[in-house]
Amino acid sequence: MSALRVGWIGVGVMGRSMCGHLLAAGYPVRVYNRTRDKCAALADKGATVCASPAEVAQGSDVIFSIVGFPRDVENVLLGPDGVVPNAAPGSVVVDMTTSEPALAKRIFDEARARGLEALDAPVSGGDLGAREAALAIMVGGEAPVFSRVLPLFEKMGRNVRLMGGPGAGQHTKMCNQILIAGTMIGVVESLLYAQRAGMDLNAVIDVIGSGAASSWSINNLGRRIAGGDFNPGFFIKHFVKDMGIALAEAQAMNLSLPGLALVRQFYVAAMAQGLENLGTQGLYKALAQMNGIAL
Repeated sequence: MSALRVGWIGVGVMGRSMCGHLLAAGYPVRVYNRTRDKCAALADKGATVCASPAEVAQGSDVIFSIVGFPRDVENVLLGPDGVVPNAAPGSVVVDMTTSEPALAKRIFDEARARGLEALDAPVSGGDLGAREAALAIMVGGEAPVFSRVLPLFEKMGRNVRLMGGPGAGQHTKMCNQILIAGTMIGVVESLLYAQRAGMDLNAVIDVIGSGAASSWSINNLGRRIAGGDFNPGFFIKHFVKDMGIALAEAQAMNLSLPGLALVRQFYVAAMAQGLENLGTQGLYKALAQMNGIAL
């Protein structure tokens, strides 16, 4: 397997750990990040740092990307100095960014027209899941291509599923984000109630985190809130982007999601308070301010 050459674009909170697992497994890796300094830790482990997505593509058999926004995906994959115009025929392009299903289909079509293969493979599990190689990876594309890339996915995640054709991975991630949005407002309001009532937040989580209200969010992000840790496992600004994609897709399907729309407005309010670079648990700060609760 290590003879397979890997390209990696995007070494942020998630990508750095994910790429690191492939390096540790013995794959030769070429890496690019817009801020070059962020590649230093991977370079120390043996990665080759490249000057552009095109340079990554030209020396790789499977090229992964995990960047911020759909416009970034379009630039690094489809732009003139991007992956698709510069990769060798037979290469596989795997976008792991949470992005637009329509863009995933476009990438698939443009890749296929150039003799390449493409998968959309967004992930869930946050920074902790990335560090522990415990991510859920939801994949859209064709089964033979999925099978080819599966050994690499399994170095990054524990639950890897082919969900359907091109765009199906992104649609599955929208389902994930819709559920997380509703869960996060519950986590925040539950712990605000506990704080106003004078309860110990960790003690409350010990109980409700093991009963019917249990969720990944209360047991992981709730603990961070209790400890005053609002550092990003996943940025608020990226979550607002994801919810916007989900709402646009829902509108296109003539589907009303009022709960999601409401939660997105609370997160937009958090961005207006300058909290966009906090983790999603930073919503606690926005609602605490709304309620006059000092942190």
